[in-house]
Amino acid sequence: MQTTPTPAPTHIRPPSPTLLAILLAGLAMLGPFSIDTYLPAFPDIQAGLHASAIEVQQTLTAYMLSFALMILWHGALSDAFGRRNITLGSLAVFAVASLGCAAAHSVEYLWAFRILQGVSAGAGVVIGRAVIRDMYADARAARLLSLVTMIFSIAPAIAPILGGWIVKLLDWRSIFLFLFAFTVLLLWFCYKRLPETLPPEQRQPFNPAFLAQSYKKVLRSPRFHLKTGVVAFNFAGLFLYVAAAPIFITRHLGLGPGQFGWQFIPAVGGIFLGALAANRLAGKMPVPRQVIIGFCFLIGAGLFNVLYHAFFPPALPWSVVPLFFYCFGMSVVAPGVTFMVLDLFPEIRGTVASCQSFVQTMLGALVAGVIAPLLWGSVLWLAAGQLIFATVGLALWLAVGPYRRRAQMVLE
Repeated sequence: MQTTPTPAPTHIRPPSPTLLAILLAGLAMLGPFSIDTYLPAFPDIQAGLHASAIEVQQTLTAYMLSFALMILWHGALSDAFGRRNITLGSLAVFAVASLGCAAAHSVEYLWAFRILQGVSAGAGVVIGRAVIRDMYADARAARLLSLVTMIFSIAPAIAPILGGWIVKLLDWRSIFLFLFAFTVLLLWFCYKRLPETLPPEQRQPFNPAFLAQSYKKVLRSPRFHLKTGVVAFNFAGLFLYVAAAPIFITRHLGLGPGQFGWQFIPAVGGIFLGALAANRLAGKMPVPRQVIIGFCFLIGAGLFNVLYHAFFPPALPWSVVPLFFYCFGMSVVAPGVTFMVLDLFPEIRGTVASCQSFVQTMLGALVAGVIAPLLWGSVLWLAAGQLIFATVGLALWLAVGPYRRRAQMVLE
């Protein structure tokens, strides 16, 4: 297993683990910035483009669907053409799409450019995980992924607050101009410091037959679906609240567009501290034990959330405190299970990362477009939905062990 960076192009100095974590976290931030920053602007977009509330909501669904469909290809492209090339190209496309969103004169044009943003935004998430696994193994990889998560967790906290400030001081179009500026800065940084971690001799052919064989191998693996489902359903429990944030914050809690931090700061605090805990636990205890500890927080937070709202109306801080503990547990579970998924097929790790992200994002799109609108009429329903997602994640994890033992018995 490779433990040191592959030699980079001559103009690139290999980054330290901390600098690499900052760079990869910046790439991962495109996702939450693309979603959370413009949530406070929904009423202004609706008024500015003369659109209905559901039409504006579908700009989020359009982004999520295109993100999910294209994320299935980012890893395969990087397996064939290199991690660095695909990352730089995707950033350039995202920058153009952000300018298009800022200039949109109808909701239909906004849909189109949001789709283009979704097509390009997922490269950093997928390729970042592959880069870490290309360069480091076992506990070192888990610690670096946890560090990336800790840095990345800043984005969901500041994104809606920043979006609320921009809307109040300027207008909703300025949010997309901010995304353009951030992407250009990230593109320059990646051009200067992102190494190529997959040398040409280790790349896979990009042809229909090989791709079909690779995707078939991954998507036919029950262990892939079980382990991927653990992370995906846990994330869906959080994303249910992200998608419902405009209603949850303004209607149920009676707060304004500049007060989205009441929801997102506890959630991000949980993500940060959970990632810190995972970083400290890496290599010190078996992954299964760490996962069970994480699920204790996930299920406990979900139960408290349901019981509180079954007897009391929504109120601060009790309606947002469970999000902290839910996100803490989610971040404790995710790193170990993620690398268990990537190690199922190490020769096509980029493709595996794409498939994993595809499953998670498609579930997120379903949550944003269907489940959140069905449940956001009641905070109790939202709490129950989150608990159900966490319970499904736990059930999938518990199914991993018996399946692995059965598979070993068959091989013997």
